[in-house]
Amino acid sequence: MKTPLVEMDGDEMTRVLWAIIKDELILPFVDLKTEYYDLGLEYRDETNDQVTIDSAEATKKYGVAVKCATITPNAQRVEEYNLKEMWKSPNGTIRSILDGTVFRAPIVVKGIDPCVKNWEKPITIARHAYGDFYSGVELKIDKPGTAKVVFEGKDGTKIAETIHEFDAPGIIQGIHNTDKSISSFARSCFNYALDTKQDLWFSTKDTISKKYDHRFKDIFQEIYDNEYAKQFEEAGIEYFYTLIDDAVARVMRSEGGFIWACKNYDGDVMSDMVATAFGSLAMMTSVLVSPDGVYEYEAAHGTVQRHYYRHLKGEETSTNSVATIFAWTGALKKRGSLDNIPELEDFAQKLEDATIKTIENGTMTGDLARMSTLENINSVNSTEFIKAVRKTLEEKLKN
Repeated sequence: MKTPLVEMDGDEMTRVLWAIIKDELILPFVDLKTEYYDLGLEYRDETNDQVTIDSAEATKKYGVAVKCATITPNAQRVEEYNLKEMWKSPNGTIRSILDGTVFRAPIVVKGIDPCVKNWEKPITIARHAYGDFYSGVELKIDKPGTAKVVFEGKDGTKIAETIHEFDAPGIIQGIHNTDKSISSFARSCFNYALDTKQDLWFSTKDTISKKYDHRFKDIFQEIYDNEYAKQFEEAGIEYFYTLIDDAVARVMRSEGGFIWACKNYDGDVMSDMVATAFGSLAMMTSVLVSPDGVYEYEAAHGTVQRHYYRHLKGEETSTNSVATIFAWTGALKKRGSLDNIPELEDFAQKLEDATIKTIENGTMTGDLARMSTLENINSVNSTEFIKAVRKTLEEKLKN
């Protein structure tokens, strides 16, 4: 390696697996260079979350990061970890600093059959990671009155629209987005489609949301027409827009093998739907891509809290580490590509192949064993699976 990866350590069971993966699958084979940041909840609290900001800035500097799953604390976690405050989601902070779009795709293996029988290829969900009700303002109304949305311009202009005339208690929500963020979302999607040579679908509900959702549609189309149409044609791939209702129907009838770009909430829901239909969130890759080509790879799932508590008691766990392994391979492949180190790309691909082959040969963690259609399944614990992958990898590296 020439340039370091930014390494973001995490929490609970995924932190345990992180160390084992490095020791068994990375360090024996790669002259690994990383700039390390501890995003474990205790250290985030100790640094007043500055470490999260620093890790994101380092990612902008070096171009590629790999991240372990982290805790986003709720009230219970504040008490459990004796935190100074309820710190924000590290993923949200990093997404905001990188101005990135999240791309999630299932890892497909034989013996784990999708619920939708015609899905033969992975479906990648591109999720806009800014605005909408994730940064919305909400009010609970306890009396009759008039609710309005008001914009006051810096030049003194004022625009007001009535939302609703309340004659009884109710609720109000205000959401926003920006042309800049939507444009970044669009360019990230177009660039990723070109990078992976996949068709790009985009869907909103512009027939109902004639200004908010329609703005998304218009910006995507303008950027495509002015900047990407010729590149897509040369690459032999397609971009098209459709209503989200139609997109859902098309997705269910498709064979997969495309990118589906969604607004924030739509992407949140649809990525979980796709992951579950393909098998498991533990078999879902996730990469955050900025419009200027910065990449941060992670697993799509959480910290596996329940298994961690069992681990602390000394009990055996069978935690699926596949998505975390693929976070490392994704980052190593991208680092190798950017730095022109084909050997690093080749190693990362062999590690992915070894992981899939291990499962397809029948050795897997308990979650996959319960849904696999393979015969002669060998259900193993967390460490045994990673060591089985290493054995398969060593065989591949001999060839």
